[in-house]
Amino acid sequence: VIDMIEKEDPVISEEEAAQYDRQIRLWGLDAQKRLRGSRVLLAGLGGLGAEVAKNLILAGVKGLTLLDHEQVSEESCRAQFLVPVTAQGQNRAKASLERAQNLNPMVKVHADPDRIEDKPDDFFLQFDAVCLTGCSRDLMIRVDQLCSKHNIKVFCGDVYGYYGYMFCNLGQAHNYVEEKPKVVKPSGESNDGPKAKKAKVDPNETTMVKKTASFCTLKEALAVDWTSEKAKAGLKRTPVDYFLLQVLLKFRTDKGRDPDPQSFPEDSQLLRQIRDDVLESLSLNSDLLNDDFISYCFSEMSPVCAVVGGVLGQEVVKALSQRDAPHRNFFFFDGRKGNGVVDYFGPN
Repeated sequence: VIDMIEKEDPVISEEEAAQYDRQIRLWGLDAQKRLRGSRVLLAGLGGLGAEVAKNLILAGVKGLTLLDHEQVSEESCRAQFLVPVTAQGQNRAKASLERAQNLNPMVKVHADPDRIEDKPDDFFLQFDAVCLTGCSRDLMIRVDQLCSKHNIKVFCGDVYGYYGYMFCNLGQAHNYVEEKPKVVKPSGESNDGPKAKKAKVDPNETTMVKKTASFCTLKEALAVDWTSEKAKAGLKRTPVDYFLLQVLLKFRTDKGRDPDPQSFPEDSQLLRQIRDDVLESLSLNSDLLNDDFISYCFSEMSPVCAVVGGVLGQEVVKALSQRDAPHRNFFFFDGRKGNGVVDYFGPN
């Protein structure tokens, strides 16, 4: 009962009000209260996970659980700033805990060294949002379907070399508010002519507009039937990164890992074969995704982790605070071009 009360109406202390003063001015006290009452699970403490953890802790959520069974390696230290270089061989979640907690003592940060695959369904139900990085396609779909039934917000993301993506599912009816310039209706007593009858926008005043957005599940987003007329019509507007993601997730399923620079020749050949198989299974031409991608999808790159982690962290904050329009529902980033693309695979 206490947890429910805290979640519905968390109290912001004077110390917290001072700590989060800039954020409260930016998105309001009510939004900060919602954040302060939210518990988040973050799975995967690689480079992207570290960026997301940093952003959520600084934003001021109630609690953040860091879940990762992997050990710190030389490779993970290159893009992961929460683990000390002396922590090689230690559990990544536990090694990240001290620096993560020091970012904001007001947030309860917990490290869990278990495998996410071994967690029962009930484990996920204690959180308001679940963020999955470095997970298999099957696991992400399982967790997404479970959380969708219990109104828990789900986010997925990964970085592969120069490429990165984010997916979010906020449910069938996600409510949020947007700040819009106030429209001033003309007075009926005006004698200034026809122009005075038109509504005007007052740039000095704003109003809060309530809106609702609907999201599809990850399974639906990844299982588009590209032989349908509707899908064919939207193919040209679909970023090639969407199909690249399908290839990289299939690689992870088949090999149990991501493309490794240490086995570049072997993995490059396998990526090419998986590309052909995936596009063929989708009834699409292999020319849709040329061979250039192969040289740019190895290892996590810190700058790409920073960009994708910034977007992913921001989307979690927006969703929990119910402030501002969310992405619907993919965000793709290509570091070679330095730009991001948002695409929507929503319900009909």
